[in-house]
Amino acid sequence: MTEQKESLASLIKKGNKSSGSAAIGNTCIAAVKGVAFALTGSGSMFATMMHSIADAVNQMFVFTGSVLAEKKPTRRFPDGFGRVINLFCMVAVIVVTIMAYETMLEGFHLLQHPAEESEGYWINVAVLILSIAADGFVWVKAMNEVLHDSRVEAKGLRKFTLSLKNVKRAAPPTRLVFYEDLVATSGGLLALIAVLVTAFTNFKLLDGVSSILIAFMMIAVAFRVGYDNMVGLIGVAAPPDIEERIAKIILDEPLVTDIYQMRILQEGRYYHVEGLIELKKGMTLADADDIKFKVRDKLLADPHISDVTLGILEDNGVRNWVPQQDG
Repeated sequence: MTEQKESLASLIKKGNKSSGSAAIGNTCIAAVKGVAFALTGSGSMFATMMHSIADAVNQMFVFTGSVLAEKKPTRRFPDGFGRVINLFCMVAVIVVTIMAYETMLEGFHLLQHPAEESEGYWINVAVLILSIAADGFVWVKAMNEVLHDSRVEAKGLRKFTLSLKNVKRAAPPTRLVFYEDLVATSGGLLALIAVLVTAFTNFKLLDGVSSILIAFMMIAVAFRVGYDNMVGLIGVAAPPDIEERIAKIILDEPLVTDIYQMRILQEGRYYHVEGLIELKKGMTLADADDIKFKVRDKLLADPHISDVTLGILEDNGVRNWVPQQDG
């Protein structure tokens, strides 16, 4: 029993930290927004509250999936559980879609029946400022996770541009948190503008318009995350830069002359490497095996490579290795 508890604790420690902290943060934010909506009846507040609830549920799903994905391979599942996280992310997409639908309905309702002016608009303003700060903080943490997963260094505003550029290379939970908190932060700003405009002008329709816009942003996140994880469930090749880096490790070994063929499959944030490498002519089988194991150990030293299967051939005198192109 003690062994099981230790195993569970170790799995939880390996779980995606971005999604775990985001789930706790969004639960608190959703509760505060719910109180503010109950007091003021703001449609914009309702929309951003629904988004926070969706985020909290999703990120808890995703954190659970990231914990299960860390389980070691078994006899029944020899390739491990890396794709479990993609399955949990797909469930999260369904939750976002349902919440987006409810938010859109509320937006159209407010267009037909604008909410009465509320004297408690300052409550919405205070809550939204708090929400934007919290979501923005989580988003910045997600940016750092994206850059860490993609092994890119950046400072200042370059974090934003480079994280957007490299988000596809991040782990599925990190991608989900990145996209959701991007929308949460921008949606909070939109809701704040709507609350201020409807409080100080007669343009009450903006409340419903902002709700509909936030719903569309949620749908965009659902589509993006859904597509990424559908690809992950099918099985997708590693990005060209990952393939190039792995090929460089192999070819840096002096006695390796070429890569006859290689396949790198991405599962979650891990890579499975299979390949045939060509060695210099005239080597004994024992020496060739030593080189193969040496190359394998170098590849396994990378924490993102979960397993390596290599075969060996004698150099055929023909250059076979051609790196894949983007797209």
